[in-house]
Amino acid sequence: GLFIAISISIGGKPTAKGMVIPPGAWDKVNQIGGIGFNLMIPILAGYIAYAISGRAALAPAMISAVVANSKEILGTSAGTGFLGAIFVGYLTGYLVKWMNSWKIPRSLKPIMPIFVIPLLGTAAVSAVLILFLGAPISWLMTALNSALTFLSKDPVTAIPLGLLLGAMVAFDMGGPVNKVAFLFGTASIVGGTPQIMGAVACAIPVPPLAMGLATLIDKKCFNEEERAAGIPALLMGLIGITEGAIPYAACDPKHVMPSIIVGSSVA
Repeated sequence: GLFIAISISIGGKPTAKGMVIPPGAWDKVNQIGGIGFNLMIPILAGYIAYAISGRAALAPAMISAVVANSKEILGTSAGTGFLGAIFVGYLTGYLVKWMNSWKIPRSLKPIMPIFVIPLLGTAAVSAVLILFLGAPISWLMTALNSALTFLSKDPVTAIPLGLLLGAMVAFDMGGPVNKVAFLFGTASIVGGTPQIMGAVACAIPVPPLAMGLATLIDKKCFNEEERAAGIPALLMGLIGITEGAIPYAACDPKHVMPSIIVGSSVA
């Protein structure tokens, strides 16, 4: 995240489509940051599963998390984001825990954690994602887009529209719900209502800025790692990278998610 923040702030050029980094050294730095963000999803899922059932769950959880965030495999216009990674982590973890309880011949036990469980676990979880997750995500994105279109037609509904857009931006921070809000806002510029994108743009930096400021204002509420992530979160917030708040939401969703959703809605 810090690589992305630095590359955009130093190497980015303002354009009609936002900040764009021309080809060159800063573009490479940005790409490295993007790789780090892409790795965050499978690592999050993998270590949730690992905490539940041990190292045999790492590979199936990581691979399945990539599947959950592959719009091509799911047949959707966006992946599931970090919420999908959390879901995959728990699903894989408990599936592998159940597999570990199987009574099998002693001769097969050595290959279970290195071959059988990763193979079956990956196949089972990926199948669940492809068969049962793709269609609901597509339906959800269509429904949200329809709701936004309805609210945008009448000035009377401007406040509900802004509240909904803000909540969507913070809900999954880069996932399908966030993508619908952002794409709707982008389309509104072409449609002659740029104020809608203005509302989206105001909501985007709220989660990372809020969490970064919280680590500075009340340090005792955060552990050392979370405090160290505060400054990068602030930097990401300053250039509009909502994902800067994901580490906090993943660690304590019960408290973080409602606060950032309300904050982004108000913004």
